[in-house]
Amino acid sequence: MSFKIGIIGTGNVAWHLARAFENAGHVITDIYSRDISKAKHFALDFFNAKPTNRLNFSNSQAQVFILAISDDAIAEVVSEILLPENAILAHTSGAVPLSALGYATTENQGVFYPLQTFSKGKSVDFKEIPIGIEGENKITAQALTDLANSISNKVQPMDSHDRRTVHLAAVFACNFTNHLFTISKGILENRNLDFALLEPLIVETLSKSLEIGPNNAQTGPAKRGDLETLDHHFQALSNSPDIAEIYRAVSQNIIDYYSET
Repeated sequence: MSFKIGIIGTGNVAWHLARAFENAGHVITDIYSRDISKAKHFALDFFNAKPTNRLNFSNSQAQVFILAISDDAIAEVVSEILLPENAILAHTSGAVPLSALGYATTENQGVFYPLQTFSKGKSVDFKEIPIGIEGENKITAQALTDLANSISNKVQPMDSHDRRTVHLAAVFACNFTNHLFTISKGILENRNLDFALLEPLIVETLSKSLEIGPNNAQTGPAKRGDLETLDHHFQALSNSPDIAEIYRAVSQNIIDYYSET
């Protein structure tokens, strides 16, 4: 079954979802951005897509509208958007509950949450991306499930509470980890050393964590209780108190965790 889809937003999530939908045989009918130039540029890649900076979609042919926008913009857009009769409106946020769509001009409200980090221009394999689905009613849930199954092999129901839990865990696994990579890069560059030195270690760490579980893969001075090395590292960060505090807090948490297991 193919759907006609309106995309609200022109950011990274919108960019990837629109292409995945079209590749699966769906039709992108509308592209919305507050900045019409962005909507026009985005729509160039889709033969049938109409760019717009207006939220009146009363005459649109779309059956499903995907809100791929920032969390703090959802309430404002929902309060202004006008939709065709029986259209489905779904947001893509991991942290925003389904109830945020409560004032929409349709009862067919849902969530279409792809659990992945997206960057424009970097392709992803949607078949391997988990997609969490929630619907206000059975018709909406089934339609969003069918749409998700057309692009992913890992689709599952996920209510607002579970989705927030997954999103929280994802922040630790993805966003925090990436920031730690950034800190590592800075430590090396302060001594004119190349971040590429750590690439084999990073690859092996991630591979081992997925293979045997992160708790079983843990190594390092905090896991060993090597207080002398921990102190040396802490002193080496004396000129970067914010980073030193991160080092101290994470090391202490590792010590506490493995002293209790």
